[in-house]
Amino acid sequence: MGGWLVVAFLVVPIVEIYVIIQVGEWIGPWPTVALLVVESLFGAWLIKHEGRRAWRLLRDAVASGQLPSRELADAGLVLVGGTLLLTPGFVTDIAGFFFVLPVTRPIARRLLLAYLARRAVVTVARFGPVPGGGPAGNGTGGGRVVPGEVVRDQPGSGDEPRGDDPGDGPDSKGPGRITGGR
Repeated sequence: MGGWLVVAFLVVPIVEIYVIIQVGEWIGPWPTVALLVVESLFGAWLIKHEGRRAWRLLRDAVASGQLPSRELADAGLVLVGGTLLLTPGFVTDIAGFFFVLPVTRPIARRLLLAYLARRAVVTVARFGPVPGGGPAGNGTGGGRVVPGEVVRDQPGSGDEPRGDDPGDGPDSKGPGRITGGR
């Protein structure tokens, strides 16, 4: 995790300053400033538009009862992309547009999900499955398991216990026995 912080706080600003200087030498200082301002204004408008859209889709997915994985990933990408777009510079703007634009966001989503899947595999391989994590877990969730069986009394099926002999049918003293009334 420390390597990412070094890149984020030291390398990215140095690269941004270098690129701004190079663009300024190529097109001039005032057009460079104007281009940065126009990118920021367009980015702010795009974030507002796509953020509302992502929020609406996420809300609709939750309301319909489906798992909103795609919508949640899109909302996260718009949030990160918006942060990058509001940071002054050309390199962060390119990455921000890649995350926010509806044309490129599916590619970014696939890359994000592939990265998260690799991280999940590494985490499970390193630390093992989460206890009580459902079907993938190892079943040590701490819940009490009571052995038993369900006996359905249906007239005429021949499966119901007769009640005259305790040896008939399942053990009547076994835990979890559920029987119909007679």
